[in-house]
Amino acid sequence: MRNLILFIRRFFNLILFLLLEILCIVLIGNTNTVQGNDIVSSANTIAGIVYKKHSDVLYYFGLKNMNDSLLYENARLRNQLEKYKYTDLLKDSIVHLQIGNNDTNKQHTIKYYDFIYRTARVINNSTNATDNYITINRGSKDGIGKNMAVISSTGIVGRVEHVSAHYASIFSVLSSKHKVSAKLKNGTNGFVIWDEKDPDILTMIDVPQQINVKQGDSIYTNFSQYYPPDILIGIVQKVEMIKKNALQQIYLKSSTDFHNLQYVYVIENTMATEKKQLEDLNNKK
Repeated sequence: MRNLILFIRRFFNLILFLLLEILCIVLIGNTNTVQGNDIVSSANTIAGIVYKKHSDVLYYFGLKNMNDSLLYENARLRNQLEKYKYTDLLKDSIVHLQIGNNDTNKQHTIKYYDFIYRTARVINNSTNATDNYITINRGSKDGIGKNMAVISSTGIVGRVEHVSAHYASIFSVLSSKHKVSAKLKNGTNGFVIWDEKDPDILTMIDVPQQINVKQGDSIYTNFSQYYPPDILIGIVQKVEMIKKNALQQIYLKSSTDFHNLQYVYVIENTMATEKKQLEDLNNKK
C-alpha cells in the first residue's frame, strides 16, 4: 500500500493528465461533431483489429482439433459409402414343381469386398532412402494389422508392414521392393514401381505399345491382394516407348505428396482372410 501511495505521488501529474485526456476524448466522442465521429470511427477500427487478431490466434491453435474432426468425418463417410460400393444384386430362380412349375425370383445382395477405414497421424516419414517407411500413431490396439492398405486423401501411400500395440510401420510406395497392380482408365493392366530417384515420380511398366496413353491420364489401383480398386496412384506425365520388348513405360506424377504427408487412412478388408484361405487351397493341389 505504501509503495502504491509513493507511486501515485511521484507520477501524480502524469496520471492526472492522462485521466483528463481520456475524459476529454470520451466527452468529444459522445458529441455529434466531426471530431466526435472520427474518434468513434477510430475506436471501432482499433477494436475490430484487436478482435480479428484474437480470432486468428484462437483459429490457429484450434487447427489441430479442426483437422482431426474433418479426418474422422471423412472416415465415417467413406465407411458409409463402402457399404454399397462393392455389392452385386443377384436373383435366384426357384422352381416349385408341386404348384405347376411356377418360378419365384429372390434377390440377394452379395458383398465381394468389405472395407473399414481408420484414421491415423503420420509421426515419421522418409522419402530419400531406397526403401522408405512411414510411422503412424495407431497400432494393434486400434485395429491395425499387417498388410492393410494405406491411402491419403489424394491417393495411394503404401501398406502396413510392422505393428506394435500403439504404432505401425508402413511400407511406402516409394520402395524398390514395392510393386502395385495398376490400370489405365480403359482397363489396361500394368504395374507401378518407384525408380528410387524422385519421390514425386512413379513408373508404370508392362503396358503394350498399342495402348494409347496420353499426358494427363489417370492411373488407378487394380484388384489386388492389398489395395482396394480405383484408388488414384498418379497422373501421366510422360510416355516412353521400349522398342526391344514392344512395351511402353509411363512416368506418373504421384497423387500423394509424400513431402507433406500428415494424415492417412488405414483400410481393412474384413473379407481378405476368407478369400486368401480359399485361394491357398488351390495352391496346395
